[in-house]
Amino acid sequence: LELIARTKGEAFYRGELAQAIIAHANANGSVMSLDDLATHTVDWIDTLSVPYAGAVVHELPPNGQGIATLAGLTMLEALGVGEHPVDSLETVHPVLEAMKLALADLDEHVADSEHMRVPSADLLSKAYLMERAGLVTDQAANPGHGSPKPGGTVYLSAADESGMMISFIQSNYMGFGSGVVVPGTGISMQNRGAGFSLDPQHVNYVAPRKRPFHTIIPGFVMNADGTPLMSFGLMGGPMQAQGHLQMMMRILRYKQNPQAAADAPRWRIETGLKVAVERAFDPDVVSALRAKGHDIDVEEPSGVFAFGGAQIIQRTAHGYVGGTDPRKDGVVAAY
Repeated sequence: LELIARTKGEAFYRGELAQAIIAHANANGSVMSLDDLATHTVDWIDTLSVPYAGAVVHELPPNGQGIATLAGLTMLEALGVGEHPVDSLETVHPVLEAMKLALADLDEHVADSEHMRVPSADLLSKAYLMERAGLVTDQAANPGHGSPKPGGTVYLSAADESGMMISFIQSNYMGFGSGVVVPGTGISMQNRGAGFSLDPQHVNYVAPRKRPFHTIIPGFVMNADGTPLMSFGLMGGPMQAQGHLQMMMRILRYKQNPQAAADAPRWRIETGLKVAVERAFDPDVVSALRAKGHDIDVEEPSGVFAFGGAQIIQRTAHGYVGGTDPRKDGVVAAY
């Protein structure tokens, strides 16, 4: 760490640390080269955003999964979700169906943005998402992807007295990443390459100079006038986009405070018609969802990390309100 700090990161990409990383990687079967590290760049990018419940929700663009949250929220608006209590059958069923549609498109179309065949703008097209929302019925479905017309994670949120807010997330993936530690450095190599597909026909197929699909997505919300409202995130791998949607629906549409939204029971879409819910879900709603064709698995104990870990800071007229998830370690701290 001292060497990285002293060289402002240069040693990691071109210096002695880079040489140690590549030597150890090559000795263990990797084809990574010094040139791979030396030519690595970080891009400054614009977020993707959609209006929702009087605010504007922002997510990072692909190669991450935040676009699924935005697509889901847009479909919720099209479906008129918000007229019934947040945990009622009339709300939970269409929300599950909209999220399944968004995840189907995510799995099919999202990869490194430079390699996507369908642009993000098309996936977030209001006309396209209205069409997708029209597929939602009063019964559970196992949807396929659509075809738009051309045209181990740590999260933190911080805010200061001037109103500046930061949403930050980092992950080596799967605990200690690849499990490969460079001798003498303490550096554990990340494992994000596991996010690639091995299907040569898939847009996310592994290739040189290509970023894999990944799950880490820091979120942000702006007021309609462009001022910052909220920085938020939810750790939990593929649960993240689903968790973002649930948090935003509760806070923005149903006006729950951040802690109440973090405490509330969650659902998690899996495969086919299978949906996992926490034990705290109303059993009558669970029974009604099953009657609509959902294959519901009530997981115990309630509050397991598989349902994500949210951290939220919301700006108000009088200061800040924070929420931290009871499902994992976390804290709201002010100084």
